Amino acid sequence: MGWALPRDVNRRLFALWLALAVTCSAGWLFKGHCVPGGWTEAEQYTTGCYNDVMPFWHGREVAEGKLPYFQTRMEYPVLTGAQIWAEGSVTRLLFGKRARDWHFLGVVVVANALLAALVLKWFLAAGMDSRRLWGWALAPPLVLYVGHNWDMAAATFAIGALLLARKGRLVPAAAAAGLGTAAKLFPVLALPLIGLSALFGDAGPWRQRLLRATALSAAAIGAWALVNLPVALLAPDNWGEFYRFSQARQGTVAATWDILANMGWWFTWIDDRNRYAALAFVIGFALIVGLGWRKHHTHLWVLFTPVLAWFMLTNKVYSPQFDLWLYPLLLMTAPRLWPVALFVLGGIAAFFAEFWWFAGMEHAWPATTTTHVALAAGVRAAAMLWIIGECVLRDPPRWLVRDSENHAFSRSFRA
Repeated sequence: MGWALPRDVNRRLFALWLALAVTCSAGWLFKGHCVPGGWTEAEQYTTGCYNDVMPFWHGREVAEGKLPYFQTRMEYPVLTGAQIWAEGSVTRLLFGKRARDWHFLGVVVVANALLAALVLKWFLAAGMDSRRLWGWALAPPLVLYVGHNWDMAAATFAIGALLLARKGRLVPAAAAAGLGTAAKLFPVLALPLIGLSALFGDAGPWRQRLLRATALSAAAIGAWALVNLPVALLAPDNWGEFYRFSQARQGTVAATWDILANMGWWFTWIDDRNRYAALAFVIGFALIVGLGWRKHHTHLWVLFTPVLAWFMLTNKVYSPQFDLWLYPLLLMTAPRLWPVALFVLGGIAAFFAEFWWFAGMEHAWPATTTTHVALAAGVRAAAMLWIIGECVLRDPPRWLVRDSENHAFSRSFRA
């Protein structure tokens, strides 16, 4: 007799969950394979196993259990700092005095995998079509980044905000985006679109629409402030490090501004990059909303995807894991999946090109040059521009905007 699933088990769902488990396990192996003996001979770059997690174990005194912001510095927003402290506490609880940085990495991978599972549950409850569900269950960005750092939390809040907006629950959607902003800055980009949806998404009385916009603004600010104000008041200097660090950092080698400078096309200083990046983003945001208004005015929140893609292209920093911000939103909102596949291929190429560039700086092999990085990032950028155009000019996927009564959320999501 062979092993078989019970008859009452949905084989399709079982296969999806199994695929996601395999994907996240592959993510652990990808980051954990070079753990024994520590990082030697630049293997963290040559094999791609570098992660932000293990250096934090001692570098941010997670091993000692020190409170971020109050007892040790932290260059992440408050909700992510709290997550790092909580995962460090779980690591010390599970492993005691034997706890090491790779144990911490394992706990972070499990936490991110659980967030990925929550996203799959939401996608299933929302009625996402099968190809997109499999796109998440077998997501290459999860393999690359489920053990890289803590960006999965903010991505989950952003996804939750869009799914709530889809149901017309704009005030909770704004609160979710506000909490996401307390974890990583990018979910704040959803708030103007949610606000515009409140004002112009239906033909109700203006008084009602203004009250709704006011309520969601209060919800977003309140959610963000609830997390941030205690730390900002009691440890203002350490609380502000994330914002100072973001303002002062030069950029990353795969970001648009660095590529332009490294190719000798246009060099800019930090202040110039901050100014030009902000200007380029604002202009692009206005064009995206203006061009997409007629087609998307009843669901303007779907434009969060092209707005985020444009922000990533114009920002002076494009760290590899930023792909994980965009990928699940692409599965939700991209009209077609071909440009998404090109984005994934370009993202994988850019990941290795960037880390092999670091390897070259350590005189290791394989090594790349800034030209290789520019080529890989160029493929990814071309896919993102294609996606921006499609998301603005084409209808979103039918499952995303069809009548809500055809695919009600589960009670657990509404709670």
